[in-house]
Amino acid sequence: MRVSSEKLLVQTVDFFTPVVDDPYIFGQIAAANALSDIYAMGATPTFALNIFGFPIKDLPKEIAAQILKGGSDKANEAGIPILGGHSIDDKEPKYGLVVNGEVHENMLIRNSGSIVGDSLILTKPIGTGIISTAIKNGQAPNDIEKTAIDSMKTLNKDAASIMHEHKVNAATDITGFGLLGHLIEMCKSSNVSVNLDFNSIPFFAGTEELANSGFIPSGSKRNHDHVSNYCYYSDHVSTTHQMMLNDAQTSGGLLISIPSDEAENYINAFNLISDIKAHVIGKVTTPSSDLVKIS
Repeated sequence: MRVSSEKLLVQTVDFFTPVVDDPYIFGQIAAANALSDIYAMGATPTFALNIFGFPIKDLPKEIAAQILKGGSDKANEAGIPILGGHSIDDKEPKYGLVVNGEVHENMLIRNSGSIVGDSLILTKPIGTGIISTAIKNGQAPNDIEKTAIDSMKTLNKDAASIMHEHKVNAATDITGFGLLGHLIEMCKSSNVSVNLDFNSIPFFAGTEELANSGFIPSGSKRNHDHVSNYCYYSDHVSTTHQMMLNDAQTSGGLLISIPSDEAENYINAFNLISDIKAHVIGKVTTPSSDLVKIS
């Protein structure tokens, strides 16, 4: 929404049930996830409101306090206050944020605008849905769980700020619709297609093994069904690999469409300051019947 001749107001909302057992970490992850849409638009978050459901008669109030503290600390890291919000008595904890932000019109980045020849950059690995499902079943190895949690609670703030140092044509954050679902939306709105190199796509260590063990969330299966009419998978991309590509992410990274001659500079600048490394995963091509080809 336009608020002046050059400034735009942007707003997003996201909330979900716990993906980890620790209430404080859950609050951090939920807040980081909600902030991602603002960062993906190239905007600066300004303030947030809590959305909170909690079974107040069934769980200790200390758990509620820890969830809210996790969200507050992550908002502080983003440099914004949480000004209030709304809570209800619910059967299962749910938490997230409404986040407001602002952006100069000339700096707004949409999930449309990809240009043929662009490189596609992904700033976080894939696999949090599969790993979270294993965590809920007590089957995720500790090191794999820690790596995924560290990624989910990491803000996309640095990835967003570096976008403004380069000519970015389009961007989106990777969340519930999975890598391919969000990419297909970008292709549709930009009237382009994409070639992905499966071996260049970063996945969390252990994702394939956990997927093969059956820890595939229902959302990832729905994503796979949805994209089947738009994707072509090469023969060496197994059914497990397809599920990994469609894994429903929580607080995933940014997917950035950027001119190829800018891609290496972005990667170098981001990887210099981030423990989580960005990768070029594919190229934007002329439109075809298959919006996404994975080889």
